[in-house]
Amino acid sequence: MWHVSPFITSVFFILGIFTLYQVLYDGLKTLLHSKNIKIDDDSLNSIFGVLYMLIFIFSMQATLVGTPISWQFMNFQLIGLIFCAYFLNIKVPMYYFFPIMILYMVFNSSIGYWESWLHGIILMIFYISLNKLRRRQKYRHPFVCYMLMGTVFGGMLWLCMKIKFGLPMATFFEEWGYLIIFEALLFSYVGMILRDSQLKIKLLQFANHDALTKTENYAAYTAEINNLFDSSSKKKLDLSMMMFDIDHFKQVNDTYGHLAGDKVLQHVADVVHTVINANDPKVKLYRTGGEEFNVIFPGYDLNSTEPIVKEIFAALNHLDVNIDGEDISITISVGVSMISKKDTEPNDFYTRVDSNLYRSKRNGRMRITVA
Repeated sequence: MWHVSPFITSVFFILGIFTLYQVLYDGLKTLLHSKNIKIDDDSLNSIFGVLYMLIFIFSMQATLVGTPISWQFMNFQLIGLIFCAYFLNIKVPMYYFFPIMILYMVFNSSIGYWESWLHGIILMIFYISLNKLRRRQKYRHPFVCYMLMGTVFGGMLWLCMKIKFGLPMATFFEEWGYLIIFEALLFSYVGMILRDSQLKIKLLQFANHDALTKTENYAAYTAEINNLFDSSSKKKLDLSMMMFDIDHFKQVNDTYGHLAGDKVLQHVADVVHTVINANDPKVKLYRTGGEEFNVIFPGYDLNSTEPIVKEIFAALNHLDVNIDGEDISITISVGVSMISKKDTEPNDFYTRVDSNLYRSKRNGRMRITVA
């Protein structure tokens, strides 16, 4: 049994616990996305983070329940709570937090001690305070504020343990000091991991989004249509697609300049996003070429797409885009089709929708061809 946890071992143990969390969370998120299971990343982070830390805290304490050294792993457990409250920013409502605290005291055979109740109340206030500190982004020195809060609350929590177990002052200051060092290491380590994750997210967004219109691009379209095509083929699900481009767009560039053309594209994307969001956010817009856009309708047959297609068509045709005081009027041509049993690969589907688009163009433009 450890009478005082070795410092170096503790550092590697704590860093390992959070590295494992990140690996498991990334793996779970990738698995859910690959299965096309729609769940918000923040919700997944909250649910998985709470479950992971509860398992971590309870499993560690199980080895010490009923012993006079049941305070042994408190620093590890506090670091786990700090990770959830500050770094994952998981808000736990009081009506959840209080029963968990009671359950833990029953599990730890400490519900009859007033020091344990005081410890639990301080712990709840600490958790809520860390939540608020994390959400308030106006303070200049986040590390200093974080360390001050951790040091003060950590000292109060260890004081409760000192009184309850009659710990020597040397042990009290040693454990409190370890906690302060662990908090500083956690801030640096998790900050490094989060910066790396945020960089990856930004790179992914850059790779999958069109910089001009902020819509998803051809690479994102390809990934999504491949996934939806496989799902539709296996499960016999409906899938429809709309393709449109701006009529005589080259003349806009030649007459008003490419900056004007860029503003037209941005305005078109904004209008279509507005229509889609008002109808069904699951419908997705992609910029797949210069002035060419695709709209994917997962779970839609041709009849179901009609209201949204017509609304987009009506919103964009004769749309006036004001450029430096001059209105540029645009029209669009549209092709629409639904996935067919004859489609052996996504490009077969794409080609049919593309053919319908060019049929609209050959027949006078500013029209919808559905086949």
